[in-house]
Amino acid sequence: MENDGGMVDVSIKDITLRTAKASGCVVLGEAAFETLRQGTCIKGDVLATGKVAAITAVKSTPAIIPMCHPILIEAVHVDFELNEQDKSVTATVTVKSSGKTGVEMEALVGASVACLTIYDMLKYENKNMVITETRLLEKTGGRSGSYKRPD
Repeated sequence: MENDGGMVDVSIKDITLRTAKASGCVVLGEAAFETLRQGTCIKGDVLATGKVAAITAVKSTPAIIPMCHPILIEAVHVDFELNEQDKSVTATVTVKSSGKTGVEMEALVGASVACLTIYDMLKYENKNMVITETRLLEKTGGRSGSYKRPD
């Protein structure tokens, strides 16, 4: 089948184990950071909600990104790291699938939505929060092989 500029034809690709890890950061500011660290957000547990949001987003990626294939998601792992120095939190999402196409977009969407959820839950403390540095950290599998961000 000829590619007509739409969804890529993956029918002849081999099934391989594919992983991707992506991260995003929310610079919270003093008040929102303290609320997060102390667990006193009026909306509930910020990181638990961010984790559920990231997992849901990973599974919903083809509904959000038009040319992404629906794929079987076999595992999603979500980590959060608080940074006292710059009053930020980094969300890292790792996705695993056995299939014919990669999971980079799923990991990136998961990290992005985790950050958006953190922003949403803490915006009453600070509307000046900044979501930054959403990026692919590494990926494995597929024809292009492995990639690891150099920094």
